[in-house]
Amino acid sequence: MAIEHVKDIENGDYNKGVGDLEQPFLEWREGSSGSLGVVLFSTFVAVCGSFEFGSCVGYSAPTQSGIREDLNLTLAQYSMFGSLVTIGAMIAAFTSGRIADFIGRKGAMRMSAAFCIAGWLAIYLSVGALSLDIGRFLTGYGIGIISYVVPVYIAEIAPSNLRGGLTTLNQLMICTGSSIAFVIGTIITWRNLALTGVAPCFALLVGLFFIPESPRWLAKVGLEKESEVSLRRLRGKNAEITAEADEIQISVQSLRKLSKAKLTDLLEAKYIRSVIIAVGLMLFQQIGGINGISFYASQTFVAAGITGNVGTLAYALIQVPVTIIGAVLMDKSGRRPLLLVSATGTFLGCLLTGTAFLLEGQQLLLQWVPILAVSGVLTYIASYSIGLGPVPWVIMSEIFPLHIKGLAGSLAVLTNWLGAWAVSYTFNFLMSWSCPGTFFVFSGSCALTVLFVAKVVPETKGKTLEEIQASINSQLK
Repeated sequence: MAIEHVKDIENGDYNKGVGDLEQPFLEWREGSSGSLGVVLFSTFVAVCGSFEFGSCVGYSAPTQSGIREDLNLTLAQYSMFGSLVTIGAMIAAFTSGRIADFIGRKGAMRMSAAFCIAGWLAIYLSVGALSLDIGRFLTGYGIGIISYVVPVYIAEIAPSNLRGGLTTLNQLMICTGSSIAFVIGTIITWRNLALTGVAPCFALLVGLFFIPESPRWLAKVGLEKESEVSLRRLRGKNAEITAEADEIQISVQSLRKLSKAKLTDLLEAKYIRSVIIAVGLMLFQQIGGINGISFYASQTFVAAGITGNVGTLAYALIQVPVTIIGAVLMDKSGRRPLLLVSATGTFLGCLLTGTAFLLEGQQLLLQWVPILAVSGVLTYIASYSIGLGPVPWVIMSEIFPLHIKGLAGSLAVLTNWLGAWAVSYTFNFLMSWSCPGTFFVFSGSCALTVLFVAKVVPETKGKTLEEIQASINSQLK
């Protein structure tokens, strides 16, 4: 999961938030000053946390049968285990912003890595459901912090012409971590897979010793000299940083003058449509079934009569390249077209998978069941990865004005994690009730997503933040 709702505030660049996203993927303009190596290395260290996020999310899919068999867990116990990661992340959604502001971006990343390491070790050493659940909850809390602080840190250290491309790496590494966990989980035991989750945490902890703290956070806490040192290190010793340093100071002073936003402010007419768009996108992103399908992919394939490992490997191999395609298309085709294509694809994927289970239950065309099931799940994952996965986070970062961006973004993120928990917890029960019914319900949710995007979501590509706000408000009149 990538959280970008604070990046324009943090960068003190209120008019370039969208423009930065419109830059070509990782373009370095000729003649621009700065130390590209330090920025790229710092980004690489930070996205080790994103990789950890993906590893945690992908863990439960290939391990379900092994964990249930070794620890004698019931379906309800395993469903609780699978969903606890989202409960931990929901709690983190309330605290991650304050933690990152209090102990810094690097401090928050260290804290998240510590929680994840403790969680993975608890899972590895588990002899029953309790220690397993504690470990899952701890990793969930850790990735909840990671999901907030990593994109914020990247946005705060990157030059404006690189910010869009570099922040996209966050989502890409989440998908990569998830896919690798899927693949490795088909080869090694669930305990050893838990140990592999510790590796990116250690890489993050070690790397943090060699990268600078965010110059914008340093300025926010009154450490102006340290902020300039950090900025100099990021831009290069011969770079002219006076303008950017002044911009950071102006941004910090502007933030200090603003009164604290209240929850009731979100109900005002000038904000309500933006809130509906962001919360709606986050809700529809989840109720289409992504966390149930990804957490329990192996079980889904087995239920359709396919070897779990084969289906899981196919799932893993398709996710990363499609995410890359989506990152490239986002700034070419626009947000709305990607969302419409993506939601339509997830609808068709669920419809195919539900049809496969229906045919299996009726003992009809059994030779087609595995083909339809695999095609349906892979169509769903490819479609989700190209649009519904990354685009809602980008739109959320664009549509809120400065004054309420943090509060409204937190509400949208909380909605996202609540939806993730509801789907991941109920998926196994829904499958026990009716396999075809489960996927037909998800297909109905995806159809509603198409309607929501078509009727409510504006196109934000190529517009300044002021133009987006003017467009949204004009539709209220």
